[in-house]
Amino acid sequence: MNPLIRLREVALNTILGTREDEVLNDPPPPPVAVDGVALAAELKQAVNRFKAMAMDEEGRQVAYQQLRDDPAYITYRTKLTPLLQRFDPASLPDRPTQLAFWINLYNALVIDAVITFGITTSIAEQWAGLSFFRAAAYRIGGQRCSLDDIEHGILRANRGHPFIPGPQFADNDPRLAWIIDPPDHRIHFALNCASSSCPPIGVYSAEQIEQQLDLALRNFVAADVTIDPDRAEIHLSRIFDWYRDDFGGPNGIIQLLRQALPDDERRAWLMQARRGRLVYRPYDWTLNII
Repeated sequence: MNPLIRLREVALNTILGTREDEVLNDPPPPPVAVDGVALAAELKQAVNRFKAMAMDEEGRQVAYQQLRDDPAYITYRTKLTPLLQRFDPASLPDRPTQLAFWINLYNALVIDAVITFGITTSIAEQWAGLSFFRAAAYRIGGQRCSLDDIEHGILRANRGHPFIPGPQFADNDPRLAWIIDPPDHRIHFALNCASSSCPPIGVYSAEQIEQQLDLALRNFVAADVTIDPDRAEIHLSRIFDWYRDDFGGPNGIIQLLRQALPDDERRAWLMQARRGRLVYRPYDWTLNII
């Protein structure tokens, strides 16, 4: 399996123009030990500042140009991200801390990449976004870690990209020590990829991660799902289609909606309906810019 995964990565890098030596936190880190819990707290504060300064109230839109020259973003780029190079994610003490750290880092890396790459219309302009998710990366603990690595390797417990065969990491990859297993399907409603159809950006903390992920799921479903009772159709985000296996397939998705929807006519219809056809709406990759 390892040679096949290596061959796959070389082929994808060649096709997409991704370089394994390129990361967004190139400045050398200071020669100091990095405390994982303290770094996770600094990251949370940085995302909080981004939200306060350059996002709408719901966290759905970002003023990227405004953020570009803001001292808080410059400090994040020059002071915080270099510390990731000396940071061992395996030192994070527990699952809640790990979940909050990787979700916050993913959302911050997306913002950093949009600004650094000068994206103004959509992250999916080339290769349906595949190049963006592979090019946006930090060096963490000596290892290059892209958005795809964070989502499919770490947060989804190495299940791999839904459109690319095989696991994200080979079985000799040192990043396997960082995966969160079992995965939590609610992370799909916490990760924002700078697109209009994405879930809103939140700021996650270890102390409240369970409540926050549950709220992210419920808020997304409440705003997204519609039902056409005459056609017996359930219209929902393409996220449920891409990651159907994470949700337990079509039956698992319906069961999840029965639990997550508010107590309204949609939930009442689902509770009594014996069957309903899942209809996944097109994903809007337009940049979530203010």
